[in-house]
Amino acid sequence: MKAMKAAVVILFATSLASVYAQGRQAAPPEPPAKETVAPGIPGVVAAGTKVVVVKDGYQSTEGAIVMPDGSVLFTEPGASRVHKIDKDGKITVFLEGTKRANGLAFDSKGRLIATGATTVDVIYPKGSETTLATMPTRPNDVVVNKKDGVYFTLPSNKPPVVYYIAPGGQPVIAGEVEGPHGLTLSPDEKTLYVGNSNGPYLVAFDVQPDGKLTNRRDFGKYEGIKGNESHADGVAIDSEGRIYVGIEPGVQVFDKSGRSLGLIPTSQRPQNLGFGGPDKKTLYLNGRTALFKVQMIAQGYKGRPK
Repeated sequence: MKAMKAAVVILFATSLASVYAQGRQAAPPEPPAKETVAPGIPGVVAAGTKVVVVKDGYQSTEGAIVMPDGSVLFTEPGASRVHKIDKDGKITVFLEGTKRANGLAFDSKGRLIATGATTVDVIYPKGSETTLATMPTRPNDVVVNKKDGVYFTLPSNKPPVVYYIAPGGQPVIAGEVEGPHGLTLSPDEKTLYVGNSNGPYLVAFDVQPDGKLTNRRDFGKYEGIKGNESHADGVAIDSEGRIYVGIEPGVQVFDKSGRSLGLIPTSQRPQNLGFGGPDKKTLYLNGRTALFKVQMIAQGYKGRPK
């Protein structure tokens, strides 16, 4: 009798495990990345320009940033790799073992700074590796100003915040945003823009001489979203001060006053984005599994890599 009861328990547990496994397997896979077409946005992109799928099949992509020669780096957090796209479009592994590096930025010394699993680190060149900050939760994106001050977002913190590290200093809370993800600075570095994933607006702050943030405000309203679910993430800026934000339906473009100029549709939500190429006129978009690019009329701001 005891043996029979044990057999029934094992059979029941096995059945539950089978049902659970089938439930997990039933989750729909990420759909393949598809080419889309941009509408005309004066001064930004020509009508009919294709949003090209560069390569699909990654374990997430993030952190597109240009190098001095116009080549582009981007991260694959799920594989702890940084990839490089050279001037001929060839993609190679640039770094491995990056602690799930996500956002990328360069400082004035040419050091590559990355947000990792729970840290913000210098990860390149070899021999310069160091940890700039250790956090209780995962940092998301990062930008470095001309003085080598480092801003990064901590979306899972309670409350969610933007941190600042002064050169040689320790991280301090600079400002609060409900869902801070991507971020960038204006060309004159007097304004910091933050993609708020939990709200309908791109957020802007005034930057003080000590790096602190003041005068938080709603800067530009996202288009084509339901309620507050923008899932806003990566942010980039061009030479005219226009701001580009990855949101659920694609890339939202704002002028420097916060007026919407249009939306570039994408088949995967842009998790990050950055201008690249020798002339900085190619906009690279980091999707959930794919890397995309768009040939632009606009030129990325050349005063900083990001």
